[in-house]
Amino acid sequence: MAIAVDAMGGDTPISVKVEAAVRAINDFGIEVVLVGSESKINQSLNSYHFDKEKLSIVNSTEIVEMNESPATSLRQKKNSSIRVAVDLVKSGNAQAVVSAGNTGASMATAKFVLKSVEGIERPAIATLMPSIHRKSPFVLIDIGANTDCKPLYLLQFALMGDAYARNYLNLDSPRVALLNNGEEEGKGYLELKETYDLLKQSTLNFYGNIEGKGMFKDLVDVVVCDGFVGNIALKVAEGTFDFIKSILREEIRENFISKLSYFAMKGPFEKLKERADYTEVGGAPLLGVDGVIIICHGNSKSYSLRNAIKHAKECVDQKLKDKIASEVLENIEVIQKAKNLNSEVKRV
Repeated sequence: MAIAVDAMGGDTPISVKVEAAVRAINDFGIEVVLVGSESKINQSLNSYHFDKEKLSIVNSTEIVEMNESPATSLRQKKNSSIRVAVDLVKSGNAQAVVSAGNTGASMATAKFVLKSVEGIERPAIATLMPSIHRKSPFVLIDIGANTDCKPLYLLQFALMGDAYARNYLNLDSPRVALLNNGEEEGKGYLELKETYDLLKQSTLNFYGNIEGKGMFKDLVDVVVCDGFVGNIALKVAEGTFDFIKSILREEIRENFISKLSYFAMKGPFEKLKERADYTEVGGAPLLGVDGVIIICHGNSKSYSLRNAIKHAKECVDQKLKDKIASEVLENIEVIQKAKNLNSEVKRV
């Protein structure tokens, strides 16, 4: 199994991706294909010791900039590092792609080259979020792939999130909730109300609506929303974690008693980091495409990218795309109702 890593995308230098690849090889024994400037990759590799049988390089000559239009990159940069990496999955020379590059370009390329899983209209990005329960993170979907969502799309996000939670979190019957501005049935705008009805008719273990403050209380395992809301929720959570870390550092530096207390509390602080730090997972899978694509922060460090490579391998091992297809088949009647609902709206 080989995981293709987009070595050119993102806000960090190529050396960060090279270090991540070496760490994934040394720590987990994962085979990695680095895609990018061969000369720069080889130059960066000189300072590392690793099993050279587990690393290969595929040269690419173009880079998709972070602010570049996905459509433009798809049409004009067919030798970009992200396009070459996704082509490797299409040809069977790699089983997954990890990229910290332009998210829109990664999604557009994956959907164009690999196509969607049959029955899925819009792929969505899922991520794991911490909860109050030590061993039970929850899935938040979508976190940025789709900003204007019909009930049909939200229903399919729920099915994909359920499949991800069943496999990655090893849950028999994940509790699925709809992110809303109130818990009561009937809350939210029209599309959310219609989605609520569809989820009730599905095979999912539907919890109902959940408010933002309830997400972290171990009440549910999958939280469904459109990409606009989900991205804001994710960024607020990440910003809050960084804020708490900064406050703790400041207090420890400025207060002698706090410094003494820190040594007694170092263990719990480390546990807090493990449970709440988004770099521990490394990246978020783009669910619904016919392949495994892990999308990472543009400024991801080598440790985070190493974890993303590991995450990609786990998704391949679990045959996640097959489980999503199975969920779709089990709910084909409800999906058809959602499509009919969409057709009625168009006629009006």
